[in-house]
Amino acid sequence: MWEGFLKSVEEINGVINSYVWGWPTIILILGTGLLLTIRTRFLQVRKFGESLNTTIVPTFKSLGKKKQKDGRVQSISQFEAFSTAISGTVGTGNIIGVVAAILTGGPGAVLWMWISAFFGMVTNYAENVLGLYYRKRDSKGNLAGGAFYYIAYGLKWKWLAYVASVFCILAAIGMSGVQTNKISGSLAEAFARVTGSADNAETVKLIIGIIVAVIAATIIIGGIKRIGKVASMLVPFMSLLFIILALISIGMHYDRIGQAFGLIFSKAFSFEAAGGGILGFTFATVIKKGMARGVFSNEAGLGSSVIAHSASETREPVKQGLWGVFEIFFDTFIICTLTALMFLTTNDVTKLSPDMNDSVMSMSMFSDNFGAFGTATFSIILPLFAFTTIIAWSYYGEKGVEFFFSFMNEDKRKIPVTIFKVLYVVLIAVSATIHSQVVWDISDTCNGLMALPNLICLVALSGLVAKITKNYFDRKKGVDVEPMLSAYPDMNEEFKQDITSGDIEMQ
Repeated sequence: MWEGFLKSVEEINGVINSYVWGWPTIILILGTGLLLTIRTRFLQVRKFGESLNTTIVPTFKSLGKKKQKDGRVQSISQFEAFSTAISGTVGTGNIIGVVAAILTGGPGAVLWMWISAFFGMVTNYAENVLGLYYRKRDSKGNLAGGAFYYIAYGLKWKWLAYVASVFCILAAIGMSGVQTNKISGSLAEAFARVTGSADNAETVKLIIGIIVAVIAATIIIGGIKRIGKVASMLVPFMSLLFIILALISIGMHYDRIGQAFGLIFSKAFSFEAAGGGILGFTFATVIKKGMARGVFSNEAGLGSSVIAHSASETREPVKQGLWGVFEIFFDTFIICTLTALMFLTTNDVTKLSPDMNDSVMSMSMFSDNFGAFGTATFSIILPLFAFTTIIAWSYYGEKGVEFFFSFMNEDKRKIPVTIFKVLYVVLIAVSATIHSQVVWDISDTCNGLMALPNLICLVALSGLVAKITKNYFDRKKGVDVEPMLSAYPDMNEEFKQDITSGDIEMQ
């Protein structure tokens, strides 16, 4: 009965997915990025150095220094906001998702991930700028924003904002399902390799799912501050560990690096079958797989990571927007690229097949290069990548629920939020045993649905993004113009006083 239900879900989702990830969505994603790139005059290129100098560089310089607390608003540091956002984007999609894209779409899918990320850098920038500009503050001083806020108060289409919040909730559940599924699948595979038996695989998966659910619940209850602190500790560690191992692996097969890049570029625009194990996949499939996995990985265009960024203490929308530029660069051009090169230099591409298990192939990528140590390390890295994504998306889903029930007062709103948190934790455990491809496909569909209202709004408000951007950089040059810090006059005046007095520095 359960298998029959899942089969029906898979078939229905397949039909929806074919429309959600059809050419109109692909064109909308690329078109939005292209429009924003033009209107900001290629900001992701012109201001890339600025994004480093105002984000990651000051963060390293400030390590160990005590920060002055702002008692008026309940916020988190810029780095904690970034860590929460990057923990939501750097997940299994960066390892297993890239492998899955190559298996089903061929090496050429990687180039389309790069293309989507290039435009995604400015798309994510625009999301953050609008997110901070239209964010609101509740009675307790908590700052909250996201796509539904700038759709409701910027575009002034409240009905679409409510639709976006529902899609956000569904995407949160789908994203956590994928992450848990990959944690359980990969650890069950590692357990089977150690014990030499896969007889109890389903039981092992369920136990792992329950453990992940329990740990996640303890962090989710603490809200954005606890999520931010956990993410800011785990993200740097897991990312650095992965980068080191990937570079060593690629270095071990340095003679295949040129061939790997050759395959990525030659297969990206091939209208013929790619050949070998990936025979029969067309140009359209390569683009769709690359784009879908690219968006799944870096989330540019979804309007998800902006929810975390909107809780930042910074008063300058553009400053947090520059974190978004670096976020996409780090996620796709560094982590995803290293995964792709590691996979392509380790394996014989002609022997790859879409029928291969992406989790098993991802683990083999580590075990083939590093033996038992690689298996053990992969069993640490992947759960950390996935777990931080789970806790970040719990916050995104929670904010979606809060907005959807915004017609209630704050106390009554706690009831649906609590119900969501309980359901979210339960589904973490349940999704551990579901067939992986079903979970991937459902999550892809939910991501696509979440992206549509956000992208429509970004196109409509692209002129405002350009205006806020110009306002910030004019002020940096010393031009005397009224700061554009918030869409609401009272908050704009308050934030203006903050940056003028130096309480919140304008770096």
